[in-house]
Amino acid sequence: MTFPAVNKLVLGIESSCDETGIGLCHTEHGLLAHRVFSQIDLHAAYGGVVPELASRDHIRRIVPLLRETAAAAGHRLQDVDAIGYTAGPGLAGALLVGASVAEALALALDVPAYPIHHLEGHLLSPMLAPERPEFPFVALLVSGGHTQLMRVGGVGDYRLLGESVDDAAGEAFDKTAKLMGLGYPGGPALAKLAEQGEAGRFRLPRPMINSGDLDFSFSGLKTAVLTAMKQPAYDESQASDLAAEFQAAVVDVLASKALDAVKRAGLKQLVVAGGVGANLALRERLHTAMQRRGGQVFFPPLEFCSDNGAMIAFACALRVAHAQLPANGGGFRIRPRWPLSELAEA
Repeated sequence: MTFPAVNKLVLGIESSCDETGIGLCHTEHGLLAHRVFSQIDLHAAYGGVVPELASRDHIRRIVPLLRETAAAAGHRLQDVDAIGYTAGPGLAGALLVGASVAEALALALDVPAYPIHHLEGHLLSPMLAPERPEFPFVALLVSGGHTQLMRVGGVGDYRLLGESVDDAAGEAFDKTAKLMGLGYPGGPALAKLAEQGEAGRFRLPRPMINSGDLDFSFSGLKTAVLTAMKQPAYDESQASDLAAEFQAAVVDVLASKALDAVKRAGLKQLVVAGGVGANLALRERLHTAMQRRGGQVFFPPLEFCSDNGAMIAFACALRVAHAQLPANGGGFRIRPRWPLSELAEA
C-alpha cells in the first residue's frame, strides 16, 4: 500500500472482544510488528465470551504486549507519533480498556489518539497481504458479529450494499456448532468436522439466495439443523455430513450474494475480510468464481482474519497519512454499537 509522503510511526490497539492485539505500522515501511493474545482458553469453560472476564484479561495482557511489540519492531514507545484504538463496535468494558490505555499513553507521549472503527480495520486488512487490491472494490465482511457487503471507494468511503437481517454467518456457525455439541470456538470446530463429511446427504435451505437483493439471513439454518438432528434416523455418525451441508449452505449464499454485488457494482475486485474469511471452502469457491469471471478476490493473511492490532494500526496509519481523522481531544470515545454507515460521525 502506498501512503502519501508522511513519516509517522503509528501504534494500534485492539480490545473489542476476546483478543488483545497490538500493532506498529510505519507510513513509509508498512507493518513493522504485531502481537495478539487470544482468550479462547479462558472462555472455553463457559461456551462463549464472558464480558467481565474479557475486560479483566485485556488489563493483564495489554501492557506486556505493548512492550513486546515495540521491542519486536526495534522501537521504543517514545518513538510513536500517533495511536489508534478500537472505539467500537464491541463489548463496552473491553473497549474501555484499550481506549483508556491509548488515551493515557497519548497524553504521556504528547501525541494524538484516534478512535478507529473495528470493521474499517477488517475492511482494509487485505491490504496487509503481499498482493493487494486497489480502490474501488466490493468487500464481503463476514465475521461472528457482522455479515455485510460494502462498496469501498477509498479510505473512509464505504457504502453499504447489503447485510444480514438476523444472525451473522459466523454467529450461525457458532450457534449451530453448539447445537451439535462441538467445542468452543464453535465455527472452526464445525468447519473442521465438515471436512470429514459430504454435503448433499442432508437438504438444508439456502436462505434468501433468490431474494433479488444483497441481504442475508442465517437464523433459519440453525432451526433446519436442529430439525434434522431430531429425525429418528439421525445419529452421531452423520454429524460430519450435516456439518458439511450446513457449511455448503452458508458458502452458497455468501458466494452468490458477493458475486452479484460485484456484478451490480461493475467492478472486478472482491475483498473478503473477517474471521469467516479464513474458511477454506469459502476461499476456494470465491477464488474459482472470480477467476472464471475475469476478476480477482483478495483475502487478508490468515493471521489477520481474526481480531488483531495490526489492522487497527494500518487503518489508523492510512487515516493519518490522508489527514482524514482529527485528534480525539482527550476523551474516551467508545461506541459499543457503531454502524459503519455512521463512521463519518466519529
